[in-house]
Amino acid sequence: MNPETKTQFQIGEHVVYPLQGVGIIKDIRERVIRDVPVLYYVIYIDMSDMTVSIPVDKVSESGVRAIVSAEDAVSALESISSSYEPVSVDWKARYQMNVDLIKEGSVFSIAKVVQGLYHRSKVKELPVQERKLYDNALCLLIDECSYALGKDKKEIEKTIFTHLEK
Repeated sequence: MNPETKTQFQIGEHVVYPLQGVGIIKDIRERVIRDVPVLYYVIYIDMSDMTVSIPVDKVSESGVRAIVSAEDAVSALESISSSYEPVSVDWKARYQMNVDLIKEGSVFSIAKVVQGLYHRSKVKELPVQERKLYDNALCLLIDECSYALGKDKKEIEKTIFTHLEK
């Protein structure tokens, strides 16, 4: 890679990859595809022990973004203690709505999924797919907020449940 090349993210920087969690830019490599050089971010995602390569010019389409500010992380955590209005749709429609929220990739939409499924689970046991979605959303929220706030994941998890119980 040409050292003059400017990229949105740098090697060693933490980023959020929607549906997967926080990753670290391990490398920025050039690959030749159909005789055209293409720059790729090589991102290692600890939560799933996975490495992905994303073309630098497709990064916004993929939803990869910087970790939110500490202020946004605090706001997202506080948002889950707001009053919760249950959505009266069947579980399949609710599941799809929540998947769409997670795909948005914002820490606020992930917090909304955690809040909704947590409160739903207090009323009635979640179907297996929704339980997996809840667990994944919770991990995503913990992961990003712990990086944004520079705090241990256990501490963030405790904060989340404190807010959910309010």
